[in-house]
Amino acid sequence: MMYGSTHSKIDLAIEYQAQVPALRPSIRARRANITVKFQDLYGFTVEGNVDDVNVLNEVREKVREQGRVWWSLEASKGVNWYLQTQLNSTLKSSLKFSVLVNAITLKRLIRKGIPPSLRPKVWFSLSGAAKKKSTVPESYYNDLTGAVEDKVTPATKQIDQDLPRTFPGHPWLDTPEGHSALRRVLVGYSFRDSDVGYCQGLNYVAALLLLVMKTEEDAFWMLAVLLEDVLVNDCYTYNLSGCHVEQRVFKDLLTKKCPRIAAHLEAMEFDVSLVSTEWFLCLFSKSLPSEVRLPFTLFSYTLNILTPHC
Repeated sequence: MMYGSTHSKIDLAIEYQAQVPALRPSIRARRANITVKFQDLYGFTVEGNVDDVNVLNEVREKVREQGRVWWSLEASKGVNWYLQTQLNSTLKSSLKFSVLVNAITLKRLIRKGIPPSLRPKVWFSLSGAAKKKSTVPESYYNDLTGAVEDKVTPATKQIDQDLPRTFPGHPWLDTPEGHSALRRVLVGYSFRDSDVGYCQGLNYVAALLLLVMKTEEDAFWMLAVLLEDVLVNDCYTYNLSGCHVEQRVFKDLLTKKCPRIAAHLEAMEFDVSLVSTEWFLCLFSKSLPSEVRLPFTLFSYTLNILTPHC
């Protein structure tokens, strides 16, 4: 025999089949090694394999479908129907019921995703930022940023150090124009609330707000409503006491919902706050892809403000 008497045809066939996966990797394995780079909706560079891109395309298609639902409701209920969730108590019961239905529908739609073109208006109005802005003179933001432009404080020094570290490589944020806009928002707020001043992590939050809200002033008021009305008190003050509260709640939640993971981390003597502190201070802005963190992580903090009926 050609292969010698010690190997039967069956043995050779089995040996050959065992080598096939090594000689010819599967289609899935080959696709996993193909790296693709592109810019997402907000200008961030995304890198992943073909399967990652396919998943992202599926997400985008769902967002487009959700957008069609929003525009359909806009056509049937009228312009800005989603802003009419709170009416005074003198309205008729039928109108109150209509408001309740709108509020429930709105909350469900927000959880599924807000179309990017509507996010600035929806976030600004439903978060309470528009109401907060209405309580001060119209020129408040311009007057504030103009008055503190040349002021030097420990907060401004730290802000200047953090500007080039905030999403380096982004086509707008990592430019002189982007740095200037982000600096005005952060410095302005540091003087508005001296108890907070500036805390590292706020630069990432404010940067994402700038990308979504499009204007500095709207980003400033969104930052104000997050820190003053939505997030845990003292989350960004000097001793970070609010952040420590969040860490304790997270640990308790981890023990309750994922006991095996919690037990494993405890056995390893690993302090989960070493990882999760950044999550809470940056509102997950450094931990998730931008097309996930922007529609979800920021506005999810304001969802509970919509209406008591939701």
